[in-house]
Amino acid sequence: MTANAGLLEQSLNNARFEVLPLKGAVAQAELLPAGTTVTVTASPAKGVEATLDLAARLRERDLHVVPHLAARMIGDRSHLTALLDRLDGLGITEVFAVAGDSPEPRGEFPDALALLRAMDELGRRPARVGITGYPERHAFIADATTVRAMAEKARYADYVVSQICYDPQTVASWVKAVRARGVQLPIFVGVPGVVDAHRLLRISLKIGLGESMRYLRKQHGVVSKLLTRYTPDELLDELSPHLVDPSAGIAGWHFFTFNEIAKTVQWRHDLVARLREVPA
Repeated sequence: MTANAGLLEQSLNNARFEVLPLKGAVAQAELLPAGTTVTVTASPAKGVEATLDLAARLRERDLHVVPHLAARMIGDRSHLTALLDRLDGLGITEVFAVAGDSPEPRGEFPDALALLRAMDELGRRPARVGITGYPERHAFIADATTVRAMAEKARYADYVVSQICYDPQTVASWVKAVRARGVQLPIFVGVPGVVDAHRLLRISLKIGLGESMRYLRKQHGVVSKLLTRYTPDELLDELSPHLVDPSAGIAGWHFFTFNEIAKTVQWRHDLVARLREVPA
């Protein structure tokens, strides 16, 4: 690694881990140290209640839990208020606002911006709120729309988490573009954890990461790169120098684990050990 080893180690130790509301998620999350930030996604098939149910169980394990509130899965302001009441009761003070993957909105919130505005108007904004950023072209939304949406959502948010992108230069260029547009929120760079490669390939194609997949083919060849498992070493190696650049405003890493936490935790442990061997 070429960046300051101590700063990179600190950023790894403070990384966020994203989990899915699936069977076995609690057992996997128990591998994380107390106080680790764990975000819980929202599944249209399971409903937002499944997200909060898992968030409650993880909260009991002394983790800092950040549930996703998926706008399209929330019916109306009464439903939203009930969800926020439950979060208050659980002692959860941070949420991540997303549109959600439901093809049609359940009610009055078609996107994350509508949800953010409603929480603000209700006077029920949690202490911290995160939003999504897209380093590469979104598969289903025009670039101009995502750029405009980030500017509008940023007024209600405390930080941004970037969507998966395998090309470090694309991520770096996007960060500069975000700053040039005047958005100064801290950015957590979203990277895959150590994930079964075939599964990651399926997910990447499903969410439309065409440009990233072309990058992998060009740089490494999709067969050799994704034959067994993916590790984020190259992404961190290329992006770590930006940690020391104040103008970049990179707050750290957000690992998309797809519930393969054990592999990612072991990878992090091994990388930190290697960093400690780097001469000062």
